[in-house]
Amino acid sequence: MKVGITKEIYSGECRVAATPETARRLIGKLGFEVLVESGAGDAASFHDESYREAGCTVCGEAVEIWTGADIVLKVRSPQDREIQQLRAGQTLICFLAPGQNEALLQKIAARKATALAIEAVPRISRAQKLDALSSMANIAGYRAVVEAAGLFGRFFTGQITAAGKVPPAKVLVIGAGVAGLAAIGTARGLGAIVRAFDVRPEVADQVKSMGAEFLMLEFDSDEQGGTSGGYAKTMSKEFIDAEMALFAAQAKEVDIIITTALIPGKPAPKLITHEMVRSMRPGSVIVDLAAEQGGNCEATIPDEVTKVEGVHIVGYRDLTSRLAHTSSQLYGTNLYHLLDEMGGAERFSVDMTDDVIRSATVVKDGQVTWPPPPVSVSAAPKEKVVESVAPSAVVEKKIGTFDIALMVIAAVLLVAVALTRDQGFITDFTVFLLACLIGWQVIWNVTASLHAPLMSVTNAISGIIIVGGMVQIGASNPVAAWLGGLAIFVATINIAGGFLITHRMLSLFRK
Repeated sequence: MKVGITKEIYSGECRVAATPETARRLIGKLGFEVLVESGAGDAASFHDESYREAGCTVCGEAVEIWTGADIVLKVRSPQDREIQQLRAGQTLICFLAPGQNEALLQKIAARKATALAIEAVPRISRAQKLDALSSMANIAGYRAVVEAAGLFGRFFTGQITAAGKVPPAKVLVIGAGVAGLAAIGTARGLGAIVRAFDVRPEVADQVKSMGAEFLMLEFDSDEQGGTSGGYAKTMSKEFIDAEMALFAAQAKEVDIIITTALIPGKPAPKLITHEMVRSMRPGSVIVDLAAEQGGNCEATIPDEVTKVEGVHIVGYRDLTSRLAHTSSQLYGTNLYHLLDEMGGAERFSVDMTDDVIRSATVVKDGQVTWPPPPVSVSAAPKEKVVESVAPSAVVEKKIGTFDIALMVIAAVLLVAVALTRDQGFITDFTVFLLACLIGWQVIWNVTASLHAPLMSVTNAISGIIIVGGMVQIGASNPVAAWLGGLAIFVATINIAGGFLITHRMLSLFRK
C-alpha cells in the first residue's frame, strides 16, 4: 500500500506532511511504501536526499503522487486542481475545516474519494497522540511570544543595572487552551509578569501552576464557558459585557496581549476593540492567533503587522509555518499514529465503528459523513446522581473464646507489672504500651502504596531507638542490656532498609 506526500501549493505554507523520520516509521513499522514529491520538504529543511536515505521514493511531479498513492497526506486543504486529481477510492488526510468548508466536502465526495479531517479528531485520552490541532496550537502559542518579543521595545524580564532599572513586561493571554498555555509558559520563561483569562474556570489551576495570574470575573452567574469537548462556547450578553470591561481595564495596564479565543464552527469573537487599542501604551504589541477566523481584535488585518497609534498588531495566519521544521515533525508524528490506528498497510480500513476514526472521517466513498455523532469525553461535566442509600444491616460482633483469652492474658500481664512495685519499670512499660498502640494506629491508617515512603520517614524514629539501646546496653541488669542490644539490631535493619528503599525510589526519577 502506498502513501503519497505532496508539496504544499498554498501560498507561504512551509510545512510538509511527513519528515524523513516519520516516513521511515511509516515504512519500517507500518509497512507502507512512501512516495514523496521532489522538493516537498525543502521549505522545512528536509531535502530529497534525506527522504531517499529513509527509504522513500522521490517523484519528480505531483501527478505521480496523485495517480500512484492509495493514501495522500497533506497539511493544508486541497486546492481545486488537486481535487481534480483525486481518484475514486483514494484516501486524503489533511486539515479540511469541515465546519466551514461544506462546498469542499461536496467536491471531494463528487470524486468518490474518502477524506479525513485531522482537526476533527475528538479530544479524548485515547486520541491525544493523534491531536494535530493541539500540536499546532502549542507551536503557535510559543511563536506568538517570539513575534511579540521581536516587536516589543524592552526586555521581558526586569533588570536592575548600573545604568538604571528596567521593569518586567506585563503580558495578558486571552484563552487558556493549548495555545494560551504555551504562550504563558514561554512568556514566563522570558521573565514577564503574565496574566490570563478564560471563560472556563476549570483551567484556573493550570494557569496558576505555570506561575501566571488567573483573572476571575466578579459575575453573579453559574454560567459555564466550556463545552463537552473541552472548547469554549458563546456566552450570554451579561457575561460578555463584564468580560469586555475586564479587557478594557487590562489593556491600559499590560504591554502585550495575546489572543487565542476561538469557538468551533463560528467566526472568532471580537474581544479587543479599537478603543482598547488606543488606550494601550505606545510600543505595546497585540498578537492575534485567531486571525485566520477573522481575529479577536477589531484592528487585525490577516497576514500583516499593522501599527495603530504606536501599537503593533500581528495578524499572521502562518505562525506554525514559521517554525516549519518542528511543526512538520509533530504533524508527521500525528499522522503516523493515525495510520497506525487505522491498521497500517496490512489491515488499513476506515472503521466507522471506531469513535476516533468516525469523528475524523468527513467523506466516505463519495458520501459526506460530516458532522459526526457526539463523542463522550472526559471534559464533559458529570451529572450529579442522587442515589438512595439502602439501610445497612447492623451486625453485632460476638466475643469469641480467642478474644476472652487475649483479655485474660493482658489483665494478668498488667497485674504482674503492678506487683513489681518498680515505679521506673511501670512508667517505662506504660510508655512502651502507648507507643505500640499509637504506632499501630498510625501504620494501620496509611495506604499500602505509601508504606515504602513511610519506611524512609521512620529512619529518624529508629535513630532515637538506637540511642536508647546504647544507653541500656551498658546497664547492670543483664535483661536490660540484652534488650538494648536487640533494639540496636532491629533499628539498624530498619535504617538500612529505609535508606535502600529511598535510594530505589529516587532512582525512578533519574534518567
